[in-house]
This record gives sequence, structure tokens and C-alpha cells, in this order.
Amino acid sequence: LVLALFLFPSIAMGETVKWVDLVKRGGVYFEKHTDVPFTGKTTGETQGSFRNGNKHGPWVQYDDNGQLASKGTYKDGMEDGPWISYHDNGQLEYKGTYKDGAAVGSWVFYHDNGQLRSEVTFKDRKREGPFVRYHKNGQLETKGNYKNGAKDGPWVRYRENGQLEYIGPYKDGKKEGPWVSYDQKGKAFDVGIYKGGKKVSDSVSPSILKR
Repeated sequence: LVLALFLFPSIAMGETVKWVDLVKRGGVYFEKHTDVPFTGKTTGETQGSFRNGNKHGPWVQYDDNGQLASKGTYKDGMEDGPWISYHDNGQLEYKGTYKDGAAVGSWVFYHDNGQLRSEVTFKDRKREGPFVRYHKNGQLETKGNYKNGAKDGPWVRYRENGQLEYIGPYKDGKKEGPWVSYDQKGKAFDVGIYKGGKKVSDSVSPSILKR
């Protein structure tokens, strides 16, 4: 074995090929015209490492114009560790962390003008905790909460001009309690009480109409 590794170092170190020279079959990467899962590195617009046909190690991808598009790490074919991605104009698009291919912890997303777009937290492969999203002009768009991956508790949404669009609570991802939606003139047009996602009454407390 030692002699083989000495005579054929590519067996131990892997090869370096162009990204376009790889093909994917059954979720595994091969060099074209071979049936041996690829181990080595790629060059070109997509630069990364492979082990036994799976993405493994540092990973970088570039746009056609040479601009960095994304950067992160794979482990046995799945995203694992910090990841960042960029819009075509070079502005940061998102940043967050993966574990075994699933998003974990806090993730932050941005519009292509650099304005914060949304913040969300992942736990056990599901959204969990407070959630906020903003319009491209910086105006708050949506605010609410997730529990075990489902909308839960008060939710509110505003139009780009700051005008209230709707307000009401969720439970287990379904509307639960008093809900009001407003048209673009600020007039309430859909008012009611919901239970289990279904409207059970067409009236609500006057106090919620004044929010």
C-alpha cells in the first residue's frame, strides 16, 4: 500500500479537475467517462473538495463575472458550518450556519441594496422564536413568532408605506382569535374571529380596529 501511494500520489492526495469535467449520478460526483466516485478538488467558477464522490471541505462559488457568489463548507455531501451568499451586485444576501445539511441558529438575510431583509432562528430543522422582515426601503413588513416551525402568537404586517395590512394571532400555524385586514385606504375590509384557521364570527372587539 505504501509503495502504491508513492508511485500513484493521486490516490492519496486526489486530483484537481475543472468543475465542468464532473458529472453527478445518483447524488454522487464522478469524472466524465469514469465509474469511480471522485476524490480531489475542482477549479473554475465552482471550487471545492470532494471525498468519495461527495462534497467535503471548503467550498467557493463565483458568478460568470468573477464575483464571489457563495462560500461555506461541506461534510460528507451536506452543508456544515458557516455559510454566506452574495447578490449579483456583490451585496451580502444571507449569512448563517448549517449542521448536517440543516440550517441552525440565527440567520440574517439582506436586500440587494444592503438593507436588512429578515432575521430568523432555526432549531431542530424548524423556525423557532421571533421573526421580523423588512421592506427594501427599511420599513417593517412583518413581525411575529414561530414555535416548532409554525406561526404562533400575534402577527402583524405593514405595507411599504408603513400602512397596516393585517393583524391577528396564530396558534400552531392557523389563525386563532380576532383578525383584521385593511385595504390600501386604511379601511378594515376583512374582520372576524378565527378558530383552528376557520372564521367563526364576523365581529371583533373595537379596540383591535384602532391599531
